[in-house]
Amino acid sequence: MKNPFLFALADGTFGVVAIRTEHDGSRDEQSKGCVLLFVSSDLLDYKEIGLIKLNPDAYVDDVMCRYDEQEQAYVIVWCDEEGSYYQNRVVDLFHPAGTPVPEKSEPFMLEPVSADIEGIVPRNIIRLTPNVARRLILKLTVPVNVENKVPAQIRAASVDDLRSVKATAVYSDGTTVLKPVDWDTEGVNWNKPGTYPIDGTVRQNHYAFPIAIHRADPCVTKWSGKYYFIATNDADNNHTLYMREADNIPALVDAEEALILDSDTYVHIKGLLWAPEFHVIEGSLYLFHGATSSEFYYEESHVMKLREGGNPMAAADWSEPMRVVKKDGSDLCEAGKTISLDMTVIEWDDGVYYAVWSQREFLPEDLGAWLYIAKIDPMEPWRLVTDPVVISKPEYGWANNHTFVDEGPYALIRDDKLYLTFASALIDATYVVGLLTAERGADLLNPANWNKLNYPLLTSRSVPGEFGPGHNSYVIDDDSLIWNAYHARPGLEGSRSSGFRRVHFDIDGYPRLDLTEDKDLNPNLAKVTTQVMIS
Repeated sequence: MKNPFLFALADGTFGVVAIRTEHDGSRDEQSKGCVLLFVSSDLLDYKEIGLIKLNPDAYVDDVMCRYDEQEQAYVIVWCDEEGSYYQNRVVDLFHPAGTPVPEKSEPFMLEPVSADIEGIVPRNIIRLTPNVARRLILKLTVPVNVENKVPAQIRAASVDDLRSVKATAVYSDGTTVLKPVDWDTEGVNWNKPGTYPIDGTVRQNHYAFPIAIHRADPCVTKWSGKYYFIATNDADNNHTLYMREADNIPALVDAEEALILDSDTYVHIKGLLWAPEFHVIEGSLYLFHGATSSEFYYEESHVMKLREGGNPMAAADWSEPMRVVKKDGSDLCEAGKTISLDMTVIEWDDGVYYAVWSQREFLPEDLGAWLYIAKIDPMEPWRLVTDPVVISKPEYGWANNHTFVDEGPYALIRDDKLYLTFASALIDATYVVGLLTAERGADLLNPANWNKLNYPLLTSRSVPGEFGPGHNSYVIDDDSLIWNAYHARPGLEGSRSSGFRRVHFDIDGYPRLDLTEDKDLNPNLAKVTTQVMIS
């Protein structure tokens, strides 16, 4: 598209008219004489309405639109390829009656736009009400820590009692989160009743990026009191999977690695060991991953199961990888024609499990990678029990950079809402994280129950120095904080490497993946004080 023009609709919401082009910017034959209309209620979420025909005999080169309250009609002013200006009056943009008759018009002039945005092609400005503007700011800018509050007095009998006392971290958008505090109790006599002033420091785990070089598609889980980390191994061209074990998430950074799977042990596993994920299903630990029996076009989703009482760090305690199959027992994909990968698992209702994965058909035509969903058998989670259903295709520009891919889905459930993040575009600096949502009680097998965010949650512009962030997963630590494990590149040409960052939740409860440590906790506000009462 080119020359978008933003304007106010009659009901106070917003519209955008633009000229549709081919992908290279050349004229689009199908939209000759037309402009494309979008609408938005809040300038965050938008919907494409379709083409409005203005003149079947001329291409539209430029356009603007305004609502004329006196005539109760929209005036669309446009110019053709010869530079002549016309206007059309449309009473109902959503249901135009035929092609409005164009009239000659004077050229329109756009108000100058000044904005410090790299690559911007300035267009037009509209005025917003303070409420709309504030909501845009709160949704589209990263909040910062502005206050940390603790109770003025705490009744406690031991150090253990203090561990449950947390600070309420307050952010510039009004959101809050509970954080642990490291209390200095040296001056407290636990055997003597009284009131003692104590100091504390709001705890913040530090994770310098990257925490693991040449490790992509990371996944962290907690199992039997330990934390485990696994990721795609780019260091050996994806021929091995190594696992780390630690008592807590920070200790995973320097933990020793153990080989869990390679491309030599099994006849049907030859390499391209991609996107390993831990999932606990009905009390058993499983490892979902991609693997190929031959070459790239034979990549398929597989599942390994940890034997009962087994050690996750011992390769011998994991079952042979089992290929995912349909409900009739046939292969999920036709080998050499269609690939499947990045399979994840969602427990949406008690005991009801779903698999979501990325699937790409190459023959007879490459249709790009789409996200599919199906129910699985919790006793045999490599077996689907329903037919696969498509829930997402790479339909937005940010999902089509250098390739057309939706992949790497992973679920985060909070407050009766399912957030399913996924990765899109090529695995270079254009890689991004998108978001699908579903409400509690919704049938996940109905594509209409999934809503896709129009813009990505995480891009190369989100955090300085981290390029192509994507394919992430989530884990909850012992303090009930949610952490995002993701990969990005430390430089445009850097290798894919893993990082950790706390997941924040915005004013609508949506996950924010770009809240960096300096914004998460203001070091000047990290010190807190209270009084301990001992009776």
